[in-house]
Amino acid sequence: MSTAPAAPPAPPLPTAPAPAAPLAQPPHPRRRRRLRITPYALLLPATLIVLLALGYPIVWQLVTSMQHFGLAQQFGQPPEWIWFENYIELFGSSTTWLVVARSVAFCLVTAAVTMVVGVGFALLMQAVGAAIRVILQISLLLAWATPVVAAMTIWNWMFDWNRGLVNWTLSGLGLPFGGFNWLQHPLTFFFVALVIVVWMSVPFVAFSVYAGLTQVPGEVLEAAQMDGAGPWQRFRLIILPIVKPVLGIVMLLQIIWDLRVFTQIKLLQDRGSIASQTDVLGTYIYQLGVGSSDFAMASAMSIFVLLLTIALSWAYVRNLLKEDEQR
Repeated sequence: MSTAPAAPPAPPLPTAPAPAAPLAQPPHPRRRRRLRITPYALLLPATLIVLLALGYPIVWQLVTSMQHFGLAQQFGQPPEWIWFENYIELFGSSTTWLVVARSVAFCLVTAAVTMVVGVGFALLMQAVGAAIRVILQISLLLAWATPVVAAMTIWNWMFDWNRGLVNWTLSGLGLPFGGFNWLQHPLTFFFVALVIVVWMSVPFVAFSVYAGLTQVPGEVLEAAQMDGAGPWQRFRLIILPIVKPVLGIVMLLQIIWDLRVFTQIKLLQDRGSIASQTDVLGTYIYQLGVGSSDFAMASAMSIFVLLLTIALSWAYVRNLLKEDEQR
């Protein structure tokens, strides 16, 4: 029995070559230019609003400081340009430099005390248990949330020369503070002002630094403790370098705020102190503008305060710029 030979395998059918993948085309120059402009166009409205809101008062003050602008100009009389005469008269007065020196000294001392007390509270909140920490946080929040006028009413009563709690307590301890007027002498006046400003500012510093302390790794602190590092060494060599950026920005804000302090000083002055011996920059500008209706001189002083604030904070801003360049 014969078998038929197997058919030869069919030749492979020719297949069409696969189409080549399309080459990536560079974006059209017009489209590329449009993409580059889009972020700036989106930022433009916000930038214009910020420049208008912040820039207009500064420009107005700068222009007014070079004019004769008093009560008559408030009622429509055109101001007269006198260029830099206001600045010459202002800084030719020894009173101005006395106020500047007094304000800078008060600002630096108050900011330093606030930072020390605030960092102490932050470390205390980290060291104590949860229940005590909550009590501390609620107490700080109450101090922070109390309106300034209400807080000043309480502090004025505490330091009242006749019925104040402070004089009553110190007299009870045998100290000669019966009928002592804390607000009549410049040194004790600024001591009271320092206590009040620090009391109002500590919560912000304490919460900010406490937030920074929560970022310190616990494992690192435990390892340092096992290696024999004491509490001061752990704070100086581990905690302080980690929270240094937070301390820097908080210190800068504190200096700016304390340099512009006004309400506490003005309300204490209204209790009977001598304003000429207790004026700081904020109350001095108020006396020039509202008290004497010399808005041009008040504007010149405001421009100087702005420049002084920039000068005091310039070192920290320069460090920030250097750190950004190194990253």
